[in-house]
Amino acid sequence: MKNTLLLVGSFIICCCGNSQNSSTDYPEVDTDAINMELAAVTYAETITTNELKEYLYTFAGDDFEGRDTGEPGQKKAAEYLKKQYKRMGIPSPLGGDDYFQEIPESFFRGGIKSSENVLAFIEGTEKPDEIVVISAHYDHVGVDGNGGVFNGADDDGSGTVSILEIAQGFMKAKKDGLGPKRSILFLHVTGEEKGLYGSKYYTENPVFPLANTVTDLNIDMIGRIDKNHEEKDKNNYVYLIGSDRLSTELHDISEKMNSIHTKLDLDYTYNAENDPNRFYFRSDHYNFAKHNIPIIFYFNGVHEDYHKQTDTADKIEYDLMAKRAKLVFYTAWEVANRKDRIVVDGIGKE
Repeated sequence: MKNTLLLVGSFIICCCGNSQNSSTDYPEVDTDAINMELAAVTYAETITTNELKEYLYTFAGDDFEGRDTGEPGQKKAAEYLKKQYKRMGIPSPLGGDDYFQEIPESFFRGGIKSSENVLAFIEGTEKPDEIVVISAHYDHVGVDGNGGVFNGADDDGSGTVSILEIAQGFMKAKKDGLGPKRSILFLHVTGEEKGLYGSKYYTENPVFPLANTVTDLNIDMIGRIDKNHEEKDKNNYVYLIGSDRLSTELHDISEKMNSIHTKLDLDYTYNAENDPNRFYFRSDHYNFAKHNIPIIFYFNGVHEDYHKQTDTADKIEYDLMAKRAKLVFYTAWEVANRKDRIVVDGIGKE
C-alpha cells in the first residue's frame, strides 16, 4: 500500500513538473480516480479471514438447524443477518426496523411455509437510483429424520457471510465520505435450494425497478476447493459463470480487478454454453439474467461434502475465501463508482 502511494505521488509530481517546464501537452492526471483506487484497497482489507471464520462458525452451526426454508432455523438465520446489519449501521431499504421482504406461503409449492429475503442498503452519493446488487442465498436443506443437521457451511454460508464482510467495507467507505456513487443492495435470498424462490420473488416484486439494476454479483459456494484444483499449483482459483453473457464490459472489469488486486486463476469451464451441469441456470443470478441484467456467479465447484452433513465450517479454506470475497468487493467497487453505467451488449446473443 505504501509503495503504491509513493509511486502514484511520484507520477503526479513528475507530470506536474513537466507541465510547468515544457510546452509538451501531457494528459491530466485524474487524482479523484487514483484516490478511489487506493481507497478500494484500504476497504477491501477489512475483509479478513478471522471475521469470516467467526461469522461462519455461528451461521453454519447447529443452532440454525440447517436453515431450511420457512422453518425455525431459517428464521433464526434471518434474524442473525438483520442483527449484523443493524450493528454495522447499515439500514434496510424497506425503512425502519424492517429488513425482511416477506414471501407468502402461497408463492411456494410443496407445502413450504412462508419465508423472507433479508435486505440491507447503502445509498449512492451521486447516482442513488442505479442499483448494484450483491446476492447470496442463506437457506440450506435443514435436518434429516434422525435429527442430523445439514449445516451448509460452504453452501451457502460462505456466500452469506462474505456479503456481511463486503458490506462492512462499503459502509466504512461511506462513513469516510468515499461513496459508493451508485447504491448497493445486499440481498440475502431464501428458498434457493427449493427452486430459486427468493430471487424469483424479488425480481417479480423488486424493491427497486429492475430497469435501474446495474448488475447482480451472486456468491454461491466460495469456501472450498473441488477435485479439479486440489494440486497446490491449481488451488488459487474461482469459477466465474455468466460474466460475459450480457455485458462484455462487466467481464472486462472483473478481469481487470483480478489482474490488479486478487490474482486468482479465473476458471470459465462452467461458463461454456454447452456445459452439461448448466450451473448458469442453477443459482439466484439467473432470475436477474432473465431480465437482461448483467451477472457474475462466483463458485468453487462441487466437492465431496456437497449437500451432506459434512459440509461444516472447519473444512472451509478461509484465506482463499477471503481472496474470492475481495474479488467481488473490487468488482462491485468499480461498477458502483465508475462514471458510466456498464453497457449491456449481449441481449439476444445466446
